[in-house]
Amino acid sequence: MDARAIIVSLRDGVVPSAAELQWFAQGLATGAVTDAQAGAFAMAVLLKGLGEQGRVALTRAMRDSGHVLEWDMPGPVLDKHSTGGIGDCVSLMLAPALAACGAYVPMISGRGLGHTGGTLDKLESIPGFKTGLTEDQLRRQLKDIRCAIVSASAEIAPADRRLYAVRDVTGTVESVDLITASILSKKLAAGLEALVLDVKCGSGAFMKTLEEAEALARALVHTAQGAGCMTSALITDMSQPLATAAGNALEVIEVMETLTGTSVNAALWDITMALGGEALALGGLAADPADGAGRIEQALESGAAAEWFGRMVAAQGGPLDFVERWPDRLPAATVIREVPSLRQGFVTAIDGQGLGLAVVGLGGGRQREGDKLNLSVGLSDLAGIGEDIGAGDPLCMVHAATEAAAEEAILRVQAAYAMGAVAPPDPDLIIKRIT
Repeated sequence: MDARAIIVSLRDGVVPSAAELQWFAQGLATGAVTDAQAGAFAMAVLLKGLGEQGRVALTRAMRDSGHVLEWDMPGPVLDKHSTGGIGDCVSLMLAPALAACGAYVPMISGRGLGHTGGTLDKLESIPGFKTGLTEDQLRRQLKDIRCAIVSASAEIAPADRRLYAVRDVTGTVESVDLITASILSKKLAAGLEALVLDVKCGSGAFMKTLEEAEALARALVHTAQGAGCMTSALITDMSQPLATAAGNALEVIEVMETLTGTSVNAALWDITMALGGEALALGGLAADPADGAGRIEQALESGAAAEWFGRMVAAQGGPLDFVERWPDRLPAATVIREVPSLRQGFVTAIDGQGLGLAVVGLGGGRQREGDKLNLSVGLSDLAGIGEDIGAGDPLCMVHAATEAAAEEAILRVQAAYAMGAVAPPDPDLIIKRIT
């Protein structure tokens, strides 16, 4: 086999065999495939497609390009993946809630991408929290604590790390085949028995339309099932931020308020229940998703999820008393300003991507790889769709490092809100279920 022959076949509309895709993935991992060949492969996949069998074969090949974890636990090994959005901090609630219900959750997560925040960045706003565990540390923690949220090691799906970097600079990020293989190769390498997917749809998501979101959700579910992992997906609303905060420490605050019952965010609560119910049903810990959702709600209401979250934080280097003392433990911005509405009316639409870019501009996200984040900055108390706002009333609060940064963020937020004379209907939080 050679890379050129595989690329030529793809270019001519012939899907490579599973053995050829396995060889190509190993070549990406070892360097035998050059950057130019990787870019040509990605473009050929984008233009010609792989079909369902080819997508499964590529996902398996990329999964097997590195180390694949295996578990021997007394309960099912489950996980969840979100395609990303604004104020999406569900992972921080769901992992400990699943653990409280008897599941084992080795959640391999990512950092902020584009306008969306990253789970690892949010957790690192907790002093001392370490996301880079060794495999031995991960195994010990999963045995003792049942849940861990960590970064992928260099041994996990190295073909994906190489191909992802090439896609980013060759205009091939949008390929559903490559998105699917990228997401699932890392998740399946974690040795999961079942996976639930949260595919976001709307202005704050990468998939802006229901058609795009459904195509990705179906590709992900069919491919994961084809690769041997029980999977379902929920298409959920991202026409507005999920939390009322956007920014690393600010989202952790909202999670802790909800977990401890201080101030419950209904959207976060409901999405966590729905996704957790799916995961528990897939893993055999619930009779069906409705039964599973009830078990997740019990874990949240009883405080068990908060307790397991505290254990996870302590095990990964954070404060031992974080659940009790979280208001004192998280960083706070030095400049806090209101964002006044420019006109009176109902909030009719929100540009979620615009809000995300406002957070990036404040220093809460990366402009380029390697940027150091300011974990305290962001937006809080965000007004939602349908709210009646008077002229001059606050749309949200900006948390910034400087007055100049706050002023720039105020302009971005004002531009992201559309106002009208008539209140729009509330968006459906869960749009569709894909099995």
